[in-house]
Amino acid sequence: MRLTQALLTLLLLPLFTVPALAAEDALWSALKEGGHVVLVRHALAPGTGDPSNFALDDCSTQRNLNDTGRRQARDTGDAFRAHDVPVSRVLTSQWCRCVETAELLDLAPVEEEPLLNSFFRDRSRGPAQIAGLEDLIAGLPRDGGTVVMVTHQVVITGLTDVFPASGEMVVLRLDPGGGWTQAGRMAAR
Repeated sequence: MRLTQALLTLLLLPLFTVPALAAEDALWSALKEGGHVVLVRHALAPGTGDPSNFALDDCSTQRNLNDTGRRQARDTGDAFRAHDVPVSRVLTSQWCRCVETAELLDLAPVEEEPLLNSFFRDRSRGPAQIAGLEDLIAGLPRDGGTVVMVTHQVVITGLTDVFPASGEMVVLRLDPGGGWTQAGRMAAR
C-alpha cells in the first residue's frame, strides 16, 4: 500500500509543481518591469507573537530569526538578483526579525516604516494601520522599480486576506489609478 501511495505521489507531483513554477516565473518576469510591491513575511523566527516583556528597542525581548530564517532571507535576496529584479526601495517593520530579514536580503538600503509593524497584540490598531499602508502604497511611483516591504503575517493578511508562511512573498501590481492588484504569491526560498 505504501509503495502504491509513493508511486502515485511521484506521478501526480508534476501536475502541481509545473503550473506553480510557471506562475512563479511569470511573477519574476513581471517584477523586472517595476511597478510592483513585494510583501515579504519575515523569514523564519520560531514561535508565535512576542514574549510578554517585548520591547521594540531590545531584540533580546523579541522572537528572532533562527539559522534557517537567515538562510531564507539570503536565498530570497539571491533570487531577486538571479532574476535581475530592480529594487528601488526596501521598507521594513521595526521588529528585529523584520529588520534582519530586510538587511539579509541585501537589495537596497533598508528604511524602517512603522506602518509595517505588527498589530498582533492590539488588533484594534489594525484598521487604521492598514488604511495608512494602503495610502502609502497608493503614493508609490508606478514607473519605478519594485518596492520590497518586509512585515508580519497579520499586516499582510489585513491588507490582502492572504495568510503567508514565514518568508513567503505576496506580489502586488501597482495600478495606474493608485490602487493595486494582487498578482500572486511565491514561497520562501
